[in-house]
Amino acid sequence: MASPHILVFPFMAKGHTFPMLQLARLLLCHGANVTLITTPGNRPFISSCLSDTIISVIDIPFPQDVQSIPPGVESTDKLPDISLWPDLVAATKLMQPHFEQVLESLPRISFMITDCFLGWTLDSANKYYIPRVACYPMGTFQLCLAHLVSDGCFVAGEEGIKLVDFPWIKMKREDFEPIFIDPESVKGTKAYEITIEQIRANSKSHGSVVNTFYELESVFNDFWNSKIGPRAWCVGPLSMAEPQKIKSANYQTPWWISWLDQMREAGKPVLYVAFGTQVEISQAQFREIQIALEKSGVNFLWLVRKNELDDGFEERAKSRGTVVKEWVDQREILEHETVRGFLCHCGWSSVMESICAKVPILAWPMMWEQPLNARMVVDVAGVGLRVEGCNGFVESEALAKAAKELMEGSASEEVRKKAEEVGGAAVKAVEEGGSSWKALDQLINELHTRIHSDNHLTYN
Repeated sequence: MASPHILVFPFMAKGHTFPMLQLARLLLCHGANVTLITTPGNRPFISSCLSDTIISVIDIPFPQDVQSIPPGVESTDKLPDISLWPDLVAATKLMQPHFEQVLESLPRISFMITDCFLGWTLDSANKYYIPRVACYPMGTFQLCLAHLVSDGCFVAGEEGIKLVDFPWIKMKREDFEPIFIDPESVKGTKAYEITIEQIRANSKSHGSVVNTFYELESVFNDFWNSKIGPRAWCVGPLSMAEPQKIKSANYQTPWWISWLDQMREAGKPVLYVAFGTQVEISQAQFREIQIALEKSGVNFLWLVRKNELDDGFEERAKSRGTVVKEWVDQREILEHETVRGFLCHCGWSSVMESICAKVPILAWPMMWEQPLNARMVVDVAGVGLRVEGCNGFVESEALAKAAKELMEGSASEEVRKKAEEVGGAAVKAVEEGGSSWKALDQLINELHTRIHSDNHLTYN
């Protein structure tokens, strides 16, 4: 039997693209041939990420002259406003004719794995008798809870909402996007229409792969597969598929790693602070973060995207903190032995990287599914503490107190113990013979065997 040929098509957002590039690497490790679809604007970045692999990269034109999307913009990080993400998702549907031309030209495809935002690829998959698997850059915990709430399987009370199937999880209405908890309030918006389209397409697909591991979410994965469906395979943490960078003879250690080395030699644990590439932080909130880091007394490495620091902040904090304004290898920072905490927005990729590095999380969710991610981190997995705010705004005193508690307080002892335990399970899951390795193997074998046993699936 020929090797499996799997087509991978990520959505044009870094939080979606990175996990699928890592998944593509894993598919290679399982003996598959992989073809990855992207756009001309995203190809240089993707080709660079996969330059050490034999993955075939094909680009198809991204539609031009799309209302509300500036010319040349082909990814969410280039949008003038992140609220335009539904327009970018909608625009991808115009790529379908070019996508189908690629399907006709390629050798037989065993199955395709396409992003959960690319629901229209199901129509193409069905047209050419190719099984389609949706890829979610999150876990089944978030999928389960969003589904249950949208189905009304909860009881509302003064202190929040109680899920009928998971009453032990404390939830609040604001943990959910309006489309799930209050759909009438957003009906008719582009975001609503796009989300409903994707949910319908994904529910009719062969199944889904999720960036998590069974040991972390066994209760929710089993519930999803037995009560909701279609089946979800836990194949993560996908970040573990990324090879450790080989340092060449002329390698120069980044200055921030050298700074962490100095802190390690001085016996000073460091809090890593970063909020991803898509979160927009107001100037007022940005200033509260500065005040909090000064007040807390903890050592910190803060990654910022905009230079909005108060005059003198870096000078005042230089004895125990540093600010980085360049691109960094986040995994390298998290795996540094002196990094003992991670203040983050709870983007799922960051959560997975922190768990794999066994670094406790100070959870500060800001948008999208991040409040659910924070619930998983704090209330389910027990690998972090929560930053508490009011209507989304966090005062400097509350943030300073939470940072100090994570780095020095008694509450952090149990969290650190749990982070070690869960992190160890994460690493084992992706090793050969681990739960995620077996799940991906099962998925490949199931669909590759099917295409060879069903003659009608032969379209070339």
